[in-house]
Amino acid sequence: MSFQNVYYKRVTATPRACYVCSKPTTTCLASTNTVDFVYTCDAHLFDTGFATEIVDPKEVSNEGIARVKADPAKETSESSRNGTGTEGGKEGSKENGPNSPSSPAPVALPSPPAVGSGAVTPTHKRYSLHRDFYAMRQAEYRRRRQAKQMQELAPRLPGAPHGSLAG
Repeated sequence: MSFQNVYYKRVTATPRACYVCSKPTTTCLASTNTVDFVYTCDAHLFDTGFATEIVDPKEVSNEGIARVKADPAKETSESSRNGTGTEGGKEGSKENGPNSPSSPAPVALPSPPAVGSGAVTPTHKRYSLHRDFYAMRQAEYRRRRQAKQMQELAPRLPGAPHGSLAG
């Protein structure tokens, strides 16, 4: 296997044709060390038939916690499903409005670390191509590598004889 099926989303300055629909796009999926890259529309990144986003379990839990802390209305609706919320539908939402003392205060999310601090900075989104698209990318990479090897090998091969056969 030449490269892993992990592609990082990058934005380029010049638009190129999308691998799937041939429309111009600046979104590019690049493998580690840019061994392989594919231009694709943002819409295709949501298509599970083309690519699937690779999500770190730590990020999911942190995002979920931050989302609940940022939007207490969703938390209230979840607690009412569990039977711990107030009865009465609209009346309950009026009582637990943003100005009520029982609603949790919005929590400020930590700011991103400074550039020189040595802390981990946010990375590009990671995607895994569907197995058929990944197989096509590997086959294309293999063809390019073999063509490059043939160009390097061709000058070292002996030439064919030019004289006629005497017989």
